[in-house]
Amino acid sequence: MMRSNLWSCVLLCCGLNSLLMAEESDPVIGSIGETEVHQSEVLASFGKLGDVEKEALARDPATLTKLVRSLLVQRVILQEALSKKWDEEPETQTLIKNTREAAITDSYLKAVNRPPEGYPSEAELKAAYENGRAALTVPRSFRLAQIFVADESGAEKKLKAVQQRLKESPASFAQVAREMSEEKESASRDGEIGWLREQQIQPEILAQLPQLKVNAISAPVRLKDGWHLLKVMDMREPFTPIFDQVRAQLAQRMRAEKSSANIQSYVSEVLHNHPVAINEVALSKLMQNAPSTDAGVKP
Repeated sequence: MMRSNLWSCVLLCCGLNSLLMAEESDPVIGSIGETEVHQSEVLASFGKLGDVEKEALARDPATLTKLVRSLLVQRVILQEALSKKWDEEPETQTLIKNTREAAITDSYLKAVNRPPEGYPSEAELKAAYENGRAALTVPRSFRLAQIFVADESGAEKKLKAVQQRLKESPASFAQVAREMSEEKESASRDGEIGWLREQQIQPEILAQLPQLKVNAISAPVRLKDGWHLLKVMDMREPFTPIFDQVRAQLAQRMRAEKSSANIQSYVSEVLHNHPVAINEVALSKLMQNAPSTDAGVKP
């Protein structure tokens, strides 16, 4: 009995150690209730990524968070669907077949036409940077905050009240925006809109901005929806990012363009070697005989 108990303890300890090692090597990245997504599953969802793609993804943590959230929501919905045997529906079976074939084709096309790991080279990257400097130039930008008074009954009285408070204390712009601005989203952020490039700003407002210094407040600008009082919180003159600032994004774009060109060339060769023949008469009658795709969801 003692040997049996001792052996059970050994097995239990080994099992716990294995479980702990498994959790350490493949930690839970996110969960919804009892549904979990592990590190290995997130990595698997990336597919086969090259160094350039991994570097670009690492520079954008928000994309990773969005991916994990999407995987979790998908798992929860999948569990519900399977519990109702939705995967056994004829329409679902057809969809699964079509999706499987499309996924295999797409994955294969991308794999056989993926640019070499060393593409683009440093020389190719620098050449692309020099040739595209004009397109990389960032136009003048303004970081703006606003107080908005809607064009409705009593608007002029409220506008005067806003102007009076700002005249008495220009530094109270954030507080006035919180209390009196009628654009609730920016009001919740002390009136801040954020960074906008010149092309994103309405002409009537843009015309006022070059005359303002940082922290200066504009006169009311009348637009169709009402009056806007703008505060310039910061501004940037046009600039061209240096090579190192855009290197990763440039490499990612060049790899995507190269992959797309490779796929087009590959498909053209397939069509050349395997000419397509289409029965135009049968095709013209296709929609007349096509069954309805409307399928009600079972309660």
